[in-house]
Amino acid sequence: MNIRKTKTAFFCQSCGSKSHKWLGRCPSCGEWNQYVEEEIRDMPLSEAGFAGFDEVPVPLESIEADEKDRIPTGIGDMDRVLGGGIVRGSAVLIGGDPGIGKSTLLLQVLLNLARQGRKVLYISGEESARQIKLRGNRIGAASPHLLVLVEVSLEKILLHIREVKPEVVVVDSIQTMYSSALSSSPGSVSQVRESSEKLIIESKKTGIPVFLIGHVTKDGTIAGPRVLEHMVDTVLYFEGDSGHAFRIVRGVKNRYGPTNEIGIFEMGERGLTEVSNPSALFLSERPKGAPGSVVVPSIEGTRPILVEIQSLVSETTFGIPRRTTMGVDHNRVSLLAAVLEKVGGLHLGNHDIFINVAGGVKLDEPAVDLGIVSSIMSSFLDRPIDAGTVVCGEIGLTGEVRGIGQVPSRVREASRMGFTRCVLPRAASLEIPDPGITLLPISNIRELQESLF
Repeated sequence: MNIRKTKTAFFCQSCGSKSHKWLGRCPSCGEWNQYVEEEIRDMPLSEAGFAGFDEVPVPLESIEADEKDRIPTGIGDMDRVLGGGIVRGSAVLIGGDPGIGKSTLLLQVLLNLARQGRKVLYISGEESARQIKLRGNRIGAASPHLLVLVEVSLEKILLHIREVKPEVVVVDSIQTMYSSALSSSPGSVSQVRESSEKLIIESKKTGIPVFLIGHVTKDGTIAGPRVLEHMVDTVLYFEGDSGHAFRIVRGVKNRYGPTNEIGIFEMGERGLTEVSNPSALFLSERPKGAPGSVVVPSIEGTRPILVEIQSLVSETTFGIPRRTTMGVDHNRVSLLAAVLEKVGGLHLGNHDIFINVAGGVKLDEPAVDLGIVSSIMSSFLDRPIDAGTVVCGEIGLTGEVRGIGQVPSRVREASRMGFTRCVLPRAASLEIPDPGITLLPISNIRELQESLF
């Protein structure tokens, strides 16, 4: 006679870390008072494999797969982030702050697919059908092929998917789903892991793509066990600022396309619309002749985007100078300020430095180092940089300007937007046979001031 043994353990609700006793502070993620006792079950071997694929080994060359067999979403930037469209049988996890527009974006994706004559299913555990209808009216979501299901029971959801057989499924959100096989509450680590695993397996078996909407923690990461991001095929983060109208969908994992690809949207009364020219959007309100402002061609995914970096350097009124950054790494700015003082001869030890990337964009590539240094230098000297100049390059600890990747595409984007000069590493300037704009190659930051002013 098989008897299930019931055991309990404590799981961190922020990162999924497991402990056999309650802990006040999680040793993995550092969060306080996040451990909750949950039931774990030791299942007999006869029941452990019930959710398998029942497949047999086959030669790789005999498997039929076509890269073109993707489902287009009808939204160009969404297809770009996904690597060219929705792959059949894929599982996509999308996270973002509350109210940022995750549900609206995926409802628009389903609407476009429904207008193509594809049967799609939107499963919600957070809103009623009437609330979804009201939200759908704002974006014009009306199609007989767009089905809505309000349900939180995992077992019932799987039954409906098998009966309806949609081409794409959206689950909003995975934290509201629960399985009757577990006694823990919805949103717990066990329930999120169980629900995700069953939905992903069903997706692989049937070839139905599944979009899972996930909540995020206060530090911006997707809530629940970290293994959830390893289970899915694609992880997308929906970024944005309530003070700005645009939103960015950033791919941080993609088994079927490039990572770090982004899609840029603008939030309006009729939902989210694509931004065809992101560089023009980010530079639309750039001040003319203002010290501390410089334009940098940054590579986001596979395309270059021009963004403005602003700096404000002022004498500190306290004993310790402040280093405040928005959109760039704080530690990187402190390092570059030290290089400027040691090698560049600027006395920044008694000055506050404030850095901001206009528009709320986040830049993390080393190619923006030269832009940060140029904006700090411009603000410190109170001398504006020529409005037709862009800068790009990585800076080392000894003040040398190192080469960067994809320089031709950066220069072409700057030329397309009407810029006439580009300050860049000397080694990178050899890669551009016909730049179309004036190149100002430099080897170290000592040469930077002569090139800018």
